[in-house]
Amino acid sequence: MADDKNKTGSPDRDRINVNEDYELQYWTTALGVTAEQLREAVQAVGPGAEAVRRHLGK
Repeated sequence: MADDKNKTGSPDRDRINVNEDYELQYWTTALGVTAEQLREAVQAVGPGAEAVRRHLGK
């Protein structure tokens, strides 16, 4: 599913798109992890922000 920049409501904010530089920058800062750690977490549990937080222990 493509990242629709016209839809910025909660469902879009609850997903992490590691292919967008601005999202990668936001989420690495917000979670205190490297880009590689974030990519590995998304690969392991999917793009859901809550699942990624749990996986990273945040």
